[in-house]
Amino acid sequence: MKKYMAEFFGTFCLIFCGTGAIIIDQETSGSIGHLGVSITFGLIVSAMIYTFGNISGAHLNPSVTLGFTVSGLFPKNRILCYILAQGMGAIISSISLKFLFPHNILLGGTYPLNQEWQSFLLETILSLILMLVILFTSQGSKETGTMAGLAIGGVILLEALFAGPISGASMNPIRSLSPELISGNFHSIWIYLTAPFLGTIMASLVWRFLK
Repeated sequence: MKKYMAEFFGTFCLIFCGTGAIIIDQETSGSIGHLGVSITFGLIVSAMIYTFGNISGAHLNPSVTLGFTVSGLFPKNRILCYILAQGMGAIISSISLKFLFPHNILLGGTYPLNQEWQSFLLETILSLILMLVILFTSQGSKETGTMAGLAIGGVILLEALFAGPISGASMNPIRSLSPELISGNFHSIWIYLTAPFLGTIMASLVWRFLK
């Protein structure tokens, strides 16, 4: 239960700060900016890894949980409970943001700028890179493991920085589904419910081969 609660609170904080930064940027006419939003996502992920990593692994992402399972590093019988905990944390976070900013239409959701296939491929590759970094840092030497939070937060900041304007740089199904579920805007949601899983599965297979 402690693991599930850690995933709940960690995902709540991720969605609250990350999508909250997008909402506040919109509400204040761009006072945070794209760079600020990217930094916010990177920092909150790093903070949650150092806060809850020793309890639950700080997956905060259903596709990461599946990736760890495919890698043989996570028990299959915990997948559903982890995803439920992450989903509940994300949804309650989006509800909180809707209460705070009732007139915001999109609540920080992710939507493709151009063609859907472009964002689908981009999200798949972004998720693959992210999962590779997660696996090789979290499962490396003790010295490497202590830097995992910075490395993972750093790659999220990097990917959000250059890919965010095109696809939203979600890399996380629940990060996209939660604000869209509460706002009711489901445009192109299939991209963000499939591409991250495909990317993390591919990364896990690469990791197993190289290991």
